[in-house]
Amino acid sequence: MTATSVSRVYNFSAGPATLPLPVLQQIQDEIISLPGVGASVLEISHRSKDFDVILEDAQTRIADLLGMPETHEVLFLQGGSALQNAMMPMNFLTDKSQTADYIVSGAWGKKSAAEVHRFGNLNVAWDGKDSGYNCAPQQQDLQLTPGAAYCHMTSNETIQGVQFSELPDAGSPLVVDKSSDMFAEPIDVAKYGMIYACAQKNCGVAGVTVIVMEKSLLERCNDRLPSYLDYSKHSKGGSRFNTPPTFAIYVTGLVCKWLQNEMGGLTGIAKHNEEKAKLLYDVIDQSNGFYAGHAEKDSRSTMNVVFKMADSATDDRFLEEATQNGMTTLKGHRSLGGIRASIYNAMPLEGVEALSNFMKDFASKNG
Repeated sequence: MTATSVSRVYNFSAGPATLPLPVLQQIQDEIISLPGVGASVLEISHRSKDFDVILEDAQTRIADLLGMPETHEVLFLQGGSALQNAMMPMNFLTDKSQTADYIVSGAWGKKSAAEVHRFGNLNVAWDGKDSGYNCAPQQQDLQLTPGAAYCHMTSNETIQGVQFSELPDAGSPLVVDKSSDMFAEPIDVAKYGMIYACAQKNCGVAGVTVIVMEKSLLERCNDRLPSYLDYSKHSKGGSRFNTPPTFAIYVTGLVCKWLQNEMGGLTGIAKHNEEKAKLLYDVIDQSNGFYAGHAEKDSRSTMNVVFKMADSATDDRFLEEATQNGMTTLKGHRSLGGIRASIYNAMPLEGVEALSNFMKDFASKNG
C-alpha cells in the first residue's frame, strides 16, 4: 500500500517517528474495544488479566526478537532518556568513589554524561567533539578506567547520524542507549549490561522506555534510593511498580509482532535498513560534492542520514520542494542544520526511493 493511497506523507521525523501502517491499522481497529475485552486498551486496568496478556506478549516478543538469554529481563519504564541518565549512575555507582566511563560520540552521549558527577566520578573515555562528532571511535582510541562501575555509549546518534558498527570492549558492564536503533539488526544481548530505548523512534510511541537489564546489576540497587528510582523495585513489581504507560506498551508489542510476522525478524529488517540507507548514501557520494554527508563513511548511520548543501538557502529550498512532493520533517537538528532523513524500521522502501529520486532531480536542477 502506498503513501498516496492512504493520503499519508512520507514522514522522515527523527522522533516521534513513523509507525508501520499495519500497526496503525490494528490500533484503529481495536481502539474502541480490544477483541474479547469489550473496552479500549486506554481504559483497562494495568493490573487486570486483560492487561497481563498485553504486557506478557510485549515482553515475550522483545525477548524472542533479541534472542535474550535468561541472564537478562525486560522492563518498561517512563521518563525517557532524561530519567535514565540519572537512574544509571544512581543505581550502578554504589558510592561516590566509583567511576563510570562514558564514550561520547554525539549530543545524546554528551547529555547523558553530564549527570554522572552527582553520584560518582565521570571518566570521558573518548569525546568526538574536536571532529564535530562525525565518527565513532576505534578500540585503541578509548581511555577506559580499570575497574569502572560501567561504561555508557550511544549506539546511534540521531543528530549527527553517527552509528557504531561494532561494540567496544569496555572491560565493565556496557550500558547502551539504543533509542534510535533498537530492533534495527540482530545483536548479542549477552554483551550488554543494560540496553535502554525510548520507544518513539524505532519501536513504538512516546511514553515508554524499553529496558533490557542484566539481572546481576539489580543487586547494586540495595534499597539506597527513593523507590521509583530503584531499578530493582520496578523489576520486583513486574514493570508495574506504579501505573505503567499501558497504551505505549501495547503499541510496542504490535511493532514487535510486525517485525516478527512481516519483516523477517531482526535479520530481515537489517537487510531492509541497509538497502534503504544505501539508496541515500549512493546519491550523496555520486553528487560530485553537491551533497556533503556529515558522518565519516565507516560511521554512517543506517537510521539517520545527515547531510548539507552549499548554503542554508539551498537547504531551505530543498525542504520546501520536498514537502510539496509529500516528504516531510527533513530539516536537520537546530544545532547542526542541513538535512536529516530518519529512515527507521517503519519507513517503507518506497519512501526512501521517493527521496532518493527527488535528491537526484534537485541536484540536477540546482547543481
